[in-house]
Amino acid sequence: MQEAEKIWMNGELVDWPDARVHVLSHGLHYGTTVFEGIRAYDAEGGTAVFRLDDHLARLERSAAMYHMPVPYTREEMRAAVHAVLAANGLGACYIRPIVLRGYGTMGLFPLEAPVDVAVAAWQWGAYLGEDGLRTGIRAKISSWRRIGTNTIPATAKAGGQYLNSILAKIETHKAGYQEAILLNEAGYVADGSGENLFIVRDGVLITPPVQASILEGITRASIITLAADEGIPVLEREVARAELYTADEVFITGTAAEVCPVIEVDDHALGTPGPVTRRLQNRFFAATEGRDPRSGEWLDHVGAPAPTV
Repeated sequence: MQEAEKIWMNGELVDWPDARVHVLSHGLHYGTTVFEGIRAYDAEGGTAVFRLDDHLARLERSAAMYHMPVPYTREEMRAAVHAVLAANGLGACYIRPIVLRGYGTMGLFPLEAPVDVAVAAWQWGAYLGEDGLRTGIRAKISSWRRIGTNTIPATAKAGGQYLNSILAKIETHKAGYQEAILLNEAGYVADGSGENLFIVRDGVLITPPVQASILEGITRASIITLAADEGIPVLEREVARAELYTADEVFITGTAAEVCPVIEVDDHALGTPGPVTRRLQNRFFAATEGRDPRSGEWLDHVGAPAPTV
């Protein structure tokens, strides 16, 4: 990890090495944390955060699912993100807000533990590599199933839930693949270890629905919007595992992974990244860099006044 200088913690900027939590913090023992992954880009007009308000809204929803109200308003959280980027002189970077149950109580009943909040940012390039973005990656179906919606709220972005993804990621990495794909309890395609998934069949863009135990990805929502702009039909429906092997195109989306082609699943070659993938990938990066009609509604420039509703 490439360290920056400052992290925002509970209302103030502190030096990176001093951003600490107690070893007996509740979140460390029980996974009672929720977080976001957000990117800022070097856009036309200066550094801009992509869909910041949508990310902060999801952070609030995730926290509410775990009865962990965020003790700062959304505007205060927005200001914290801007302050971190400005204090560290960061342009394009990755941003990690986290809300956690802190030190004060132990045991499974968490409501007496304080709620702490931090925002960090650092330079982080393409999650699956620049080559992955250009030429695509190899993926494998994990033997681990995606957590079920009646087991734990799959739509929340909570720290403890990512043990599921970590097991899948390790398993497929050891097998020589760059990413895992998880099926849900019913055996249908859910998500990658940290991404949503799309396939293309006969010109139609298809993605698993929310009820398939997926995270409601903000990059996923952006791609659905951009596809509509491009006149590409979009269908949200259950996706069978075998469809991945015969799809015209497959790609994954996420804040870290951005829009990354998948060129092989379970040793079934899909060919080079296809035209729909490339078209949407190009639109996505144009939007993040301020070169697209959608940029105006999706980019929050650092130092700009808060948007009015």
